[in-house]
Amino acid sequence: MNNMLKSSSLLNIFAILVLFSCQQNQNKMIEPVRVIPMKDFFRNPDIAYFSLSPNGEKISFTKPYKNRMNIFVSALGSDDTTQVTFIEDRDVEAYFWKTNKRIIYVRDNDGDENYHLYAVDDDGKNQKDLTPYDEVNVQVVDELEENENEVLIGMNKRNPELFDVYRLNINTGDLKMEAENPGGVTNWVTDHKGNIRVAVQSDGVNTNLLYRDDIKENFKSVLTTSFKESVSPLFFTFDNKFLYAASNLGRDKAAIVKFDIANGKELEVIYQNDEVDVDGLDYSKKRKVLTAITYTTDKEQVKYLDKEYEGMYEKLKELLGDKYEIIITSQNKNEDKFLVRTISDRSLGASYFYDAAKKEISKIADRAPWLDENEMCEMKPIVYKAKDGLTIHGYLTLPKGIESKNLPVVINPHGGPWARDEWGWNAEVQFLANRGYAVLQMNFRGSTGYGRKFWEASFKQWGLSMQQDITDGVEFLVKEGIADPKRVAIYGASYGGYATLAGITSTPELYACAVDYVGVSNLFTFMQTIPPYWKPFLNMMYEMVGDPKKDSTLMHDASPVYFVDKIKCPLFIAQGANDPRVNKAESDQVVEALKKRGVQVEYMVKDDEGHGFGNEENQFDFYGAMEKFLAKHLGGRIGE
Repeated sequence: MNNMLKSSSLLNIFAILVLFSCQQNQNKMIEPVRVIPMKDFFRNPDIAYFSLSPNGEKISFTKPYKNRMNIFVSALGSDDTTQVTFIEDRDVEAYFWKTNKRIIYVRDNDGDENYHLYAVDDDGKNQKDLTPYDEVNVQVVDELEENENEVLIGMNKRNPELFDVYRLNINTGDLKMEAENPGGVTNWVTDHKGNIRVAVQSDGVNTNLLYRDDIKENFKSVLTTSFKESVSPLFFTFDNKFLYAASNLGRDKAAIVKFDIANGKELEVIYQNDEVDVDGLDYSKKRKVLTAITYTTDKEQVKYLDKEYEGMYEKLKELLGDKYEIIITSQNKNEDKFLVRTISDRSLGASYFYDAAKKEISKIADRAPWLDENEMCEMKPIVYKAKDGLTIHGYLTLPKGIESKNLPVVINPHGGPWARDEWGWNAEVQFLANRGYAVLQMNFRGSTGYGRKFWEASFKQWGLSMQQDITDGVEFLVKEGIADPKRVAIYGASYGGYATLAGITSTPELYACAVDYVGVSNLFTFMQTIPPYWKPFLNMMYEMVGDPKKDSTLMHDASPVYFVDKIKCPLFIAQGANDPRVNKAESDQVVEALKKRGVQVEYMVKDDEGHGFGNEENQFDFYGAMEKFLAKHLGGRIGE
């Protein structure tokens, strides 16, 4: 047996040397780096997602049980652990301590995104599905920290398109309607006493801010704007009279403001930035003070509003160094015990326990100790100009050990599309870079965070200027001598999958191969199959993407499925059968159309997944297949 293992290892080494030799014909090797096993990038952590009980005496975390992330609890400082959940089909996606004994968690069924709310005691007893309803989704509106028995939840039980608010008993599951959705309410806001005082209502085109001074009163409209303008409530002021909000009223970039909700007007600008939107505001519940504002340029930035909070972060930087981002992930009610996480573009970092009174820190666990950050690649912020002169920000990750010239490249547009890429750890990017590919992520027009004008520049531009921004990114890398124009791939998920299909149908000469992961292919069928609770946004989608009747020609021309005859490069498609956002039919249409032309396409469907693969073994299958696909068509490396 040992001889067989040795022989296998020698064959692997030989294969790697051959790949290195082949690559040397195109790229000069500077310092060889090892091929890290694919599973090391995508495996579940051994232990993660730590949280403190409200009294700070217990710590919870998730770790694998039969390949699924489950909840465990231990007393702070103790090595004795109690397994709380025993789920075998799906990871626990999120959880929180409701009391010092009761934990709330959510999970769906095979990726269908119809989340149920569960409760369990910290010893694993009294497990209960609190929302045992078929095809119903649940949202947490307010944890009601001062109420040990109840939470406020939003649920589309009465009407699949609308979320009403219910008061839910976490022990018995008893429900009581707290606020019935009059139609179009997409967000409910409570004050610091847990009373629903504000609602955001939309008809898809106009946004209506509703307010009531007392829960016995009816809501009244205090401000109506186009959906292009927004006052996004964050939380009430500590006297429950006004709101803190992120607002772009009368400005291009969203700012943090103090808002007179009763009269529908801004009172004060707390902070604004000339470059980007500002939308993050933190506060101390115990001391009732604002602590920090966060916003993202190339990296996340912090403006401190409180000396005590700033002093604590300065102490954490002193103890942990300044090479990582430092994030407080949990704290006790008394705000003297904290859980802290470090992370960077090259490391998943570690979790720590910080005693604020003693100013002492102790490591709990490394997130991925099997990965060496010195073997990872730097994610560098870049800027380039689009063809029409618009500035596009992005990130370029170059492989280590290879001269940065004439490289195989993976273009990786993000999903959303109204989202953005940020600096930080990205397992996909590091995996691809380790295989020898340069990876370009760009925040094409419409990406969030860059202001209203930049966002609006994407309206009805799917497959047009939004796609041109991606094409311009490819040309930028070619012009800089980084990309080998004959070895460029495009890979993306969701909207990124759409951009992949749009790229290989509109500019087929640009790409050597493509990977579409749960991507849209037909704008007409995409609009018809959205989840019912997206219906309030449908008119907005018509303005932002296209109206199937008024803009039928535009939408037809922007739907890749109608132009599969233009595809010249090999294509790999992956899809979850239960995807509620991008229906499986979106992928089926492309595969069927290609097969009718006699074109073979690799197609992976997972019956227990939705919008992206969550289960570990399915991720292994997907990234393993992607690795071989890209190596075959771009010449990159293959690991174990």
